[in-house]
Amino acid sequence: MIVAGIGCRKGATAEEVEAAIAAALKQTGCAGEELVLMATSDGKGDEPGIIAAAAARGLRLVLVRPAELEASGARTQSSSPRVMALAGVPSVAEAAALFAGGPKSELIAPRIAVGPVTCALVRTEALP
Repeated sequence: MIVAGIGCRKGATAEEVEAAIAAALKQTGCAGEELVLMATSDGKGDEPGIIAAAAARGLRLVLVRPAELEASGARTQSSSPRVMALAGVPSVAEAAALFAGGPKSELIAPRIAVGPVTCALVRTEALP
């Protein structure tokens, strides 16, 4: 099972979110059918583009609180000084995916940026 973590600038469209997910899936060679969940910061929970992209794929969207992002932040691989200053974690996309995937989840695609959206993928055997 694959979890996609999403970070974005305000106003990112569903098409832009989908482009980032597609790029991450292509990079890993994973099939879209393996994607079972999307996750993002609870601060992005009202972004129409994220909500619409999750709905279009039929995925549940998990909103990760700041403390939960911080708890998973140590497991991230990439870092953005801008995101660190704004969110307190090196990568919202990676931290959100790692938290939603559970403690045994494995980062298989560190965050990639496509326009205003970042996407990271984790593999998990069971969702918490």
